[in-house]
Amino acid sequence: MSHAVWLLQEYMGSGLIVIWFLIALLYLFVREEKKPVRILFVYVPLVLLFLFFNPLFVKVMGSLLGDEIYYRVLWLLPMTPTLGYVIVKLCVALRGKRRCLLTVGAVGLVVLSGSYIYRNPFFAKADNWYHMPDSVVKICDAIEVPGREVTAVFPLDMVQYVRQYSPVVCMPYGREMLVDTAWNDWAVQDDLCDVMESETVEAERLGQLAKEKGCIYIVLPGKKKVKGDLQKAGYALFAEIEGYNVYRDVTFAP
Repeated sequence: MSHAVWLLQEYMGSGLIVIWFLIALLYLFVREEKKPVRILFVYVPLVLLFLFFNPLFVKVMGSLLGDEIYYRVLWLLPMTPTLGYVIVKLCVALRGKRRCLLTVGAVGLVVLSGSYIYRNPFFAKADNWYHMPDSVVKICDAIEVPGREVTAVFPLDMVQYVRQYSPVVCMPYGREMLVDTAWNDWAVQDDLCDVMESETVEAERLGQLAKEKGCIYIVLPGKKKVKGDLQKAGYALFAEIEGYNVYRDVTFAP
C-alpha cells in the first residue's frame, strides 16, 4: 500500500489535477443519475483505484511489471473526461454571469494545476509534422538503405525520436538508457553509451565498441570533442546534417 502511495505521489506532480478529479468523482457519485455516465466516470475509476492500492495486486503486478510499468495503471483513470464532463454539467445548470465565472475559473484552475511543458528537456516545439527534431528526420532519411535495416548509434537526446520515426534504423541501445533507475529494476549500463556521452570521445574506443555492436553509422554532435581519428578507427565522415557529423563504417557497401 505504501509503495502504491509513493507511486501516486510521483505521478501526480503538484497534485492539484488529482484533487480536482477526486472532487469531481465525489460530485458524480452523489449527484449523477445517468447509469452509463456513472459506470464510466464513477465505477470504473473506483475499481481502478481499488486495484491500484490493493496490497495483493500491488505485490503480484508490481513484481511482474516493475515500477516503470505498474504506475501506468493510473493512465487508465479518465481524469480529463471526468473533469470536462463535470464542468460542462455545472455550466449547463448555470446562467448568465455565473456560467461565465465558472468557465473562466475552471480554465484558470486547470492552467494553474499544470506546468509549462517546454521546461522539460525531453519536450521541444515541433519542427515538423512528425513532432520531432528536423535533425532526426534528415539523418534517418540520409542513412536508410532500401530493402534492409541499418544500425546506427545516436546521442541519447535523439534516441527516443529515432525509434518513433524509422522502423529500419536500429540502435545498439535505446529507451532503457533514458529511464530513471529509481523507477525500475531493468536499467542497464552500456560501455558504448558511456563513450558516446563522455565529454571527450575516445575515437579508437568508440570505433571498437561500435563495430562490436554492428553499428554501420555513428552520429555525433558537431561540437563534440573527439580525441583521435575516427577514420583510423574504421569510420569515415559520411555527411554533416543539422549540426551533427555522421560517420559510416568504411567497409560498408550499401
